[in-house]
Order: sequence, then structure tokens, then C-alpha cells
Amino acid sequence: MLYELIAVVRGQSLQEVKDIARSAGLLVLHNGGVVRGYTNWERLLLPKRTLAHQAYHTHGQYFVMRFDSNAITQKEIKRTLGLDPRMINFSVVKLGEKLEEVAAVGGQTFSMRFT
Repeated sequence: MLYELIAVVRGQSLQEVKDIARSAGLLVLHNGGVVRGYTNWERLLLPKRTLAHQAYHTHGQYFVMRFDSNAITQKEIKRTLGLDPRMINFSVVKLGEKLEEVAAVGGQTFSMRFT
């Protein structure tokens, strides 16, 4: 199944974003999945002030990761990111299950822009 992870990291540095994206990608790979791509959306203003890990945040570093895996791996990613104090928020969305559904999914998350 194809999933998309949209994550908001509290860090000021791009290195924290890379570390979190790398750890999520390694979880997918170690459990037999495939990482389709990452996109860094840079540091953006949050829609509203958010409380996460006992601190308020107004800005966050966004990134997107598309991956193929089973549901157990997807739940493990959610559990791991939920425990990470650098995370502000995240969401995992199932984009499709069959090849016909996945082929119709567009977007630009297949480019590596972590430089």
C-alpha cells in the first residue's frame, strides 16, 4: 500500500529534519517497505499556535515522505514519531492499495531536496 507521511518538525536546523526523515525511512526499509521519495517544504508558519511536548510552536519545518509498506510498519512509524520530542505534528495518509489507484497519484514528492 502506498502511504504519504506529512510531518512538522520543531527544529530550527535542517539537520533535525534530515535525522527524523532518515529514521522514518529506515523503519520502512528494515520492515521490507520501499521509500518512494522525500520533499522538504522548508520552514513555514503553522496554521495556529500549537502545543507539542510542553512547548508552544508558531513555525515548523515541513517534510513529506511517500512510501510503500504494510499497515504494521505504518503504525510503527506513527508510534516512533509520536514519541520523538522534536515532532510538532504528523499525519500518515493511505493513498492507494491497488496498482490502478497508485498509478493515478500525482505530485512532486519524488524529488530529493534536502540540501
